[in-house]
Amino acid sequence: MSRALNDSNHAVNKDTRGRIISLAREWGYRPNAIARGLRTDRTFTVGIIADSISSVFTPIIIRGIQDQLSQRGYLGLVINGDRDRSVETEAIHQFMSRSIDGVIFVESWLRGPNPTIDLAGRPYVFVQRLFGSAHPNSVVIDDRHGAHLAVEHLAKIGHRRIAFINGPKGWDASANRLDGYGEALNRAGLAFNPELLKEGDWEVQSGYRAAKKLLTLPQPPTAIFAANDLMALGAIYAIEDSGMRVPEDIAVVGYNDREIASISRPTITTVAIPFYDMGRVSAKLLLNLIYHEVESGEPIKMRGKLIVRESCGAVKGH
Repeated sequence: MSRALNDSNHAVNKDTRGRIISLAREWGYRPNAIARGLRTDRTFTVGIIADSISSVFTPIIIRGIQDQLSQRGYLGLVINGDRDRSVETEAIHQFMSRSIDGVIFVESWLRGPNPTIDLAGRPYVFVQRLFGSAHPNSVVIDDRHGAHLAVEHLAKIGHRRIAFINGPKGWDASANRLDGYGEALNRAGLAFNPELLKEGDWEVQSGYRAAKKLLTLPQPPTAIFAANDLMALGAIYAIEDSGMRVPEDIAVVGYNDREIASISRPTITTVAIPFYDMGRVSAKLLLNLIYHEVESGEPIKMRGKLIVRESCGAVKGH
């Protein structure tokens, strides 16, 4: 029976193999992972360390990871790292004691790779690393491209004073989205104007405050690009509280495509990020490293796409 189920090189009659496999499916038989590991020197288990399991995008990424792993017969074990180096180190030790085959770090806040993982000698991958995302085995968002998409769209529909509410300094996302904003302005023949640049902290209230300041300028912007959807929502509230309308008076574009973007009034034009696909790609990269099918290389940059909704004033889908 084991020869038939494990596709052994030992000769098994074709009809006999078919009957055995059919019965195994009927009875819900599953191969013994421990025995399989003894034959292959692998446990077919991957550790997943999430810095915050309650983060909005972390569960989507993990779902992508697990779906990819399951296709290759792998199990993913998840531990919450609490954005704490000591907790992360203990998680690595726990995984190593179970002889996992590799580790994926999800939305890591820690600026440098944990030296413990290198000492353990297992391959590892970062996905959506929030700081220091230049590590070679990383899957990251191409934030420069995403910001470029948003500003390019606003310029194409006629806006010439495009403000930007960015995230806080020190974040890779903030720096890259600012670069994309500037590049898109330059390509559209628009000058970079520092008075149209404000800083937020990713939350609704900061978007509100930043937009209020922009509206007091002698020449207010005709469009606002916010570095995430929550700040875009705050900007919409500020515009409406000032007696103006979105998009008739000022257009607004966000970033990330959170659920709120599709149910707010008006709905928010935004840049959708493929978090699920990022999870799948990170799992595929780790498996390739485990099986020595690739060498370490440049970070893999995943590109988002523009979702046109009501807040920019353009025809939906254009």
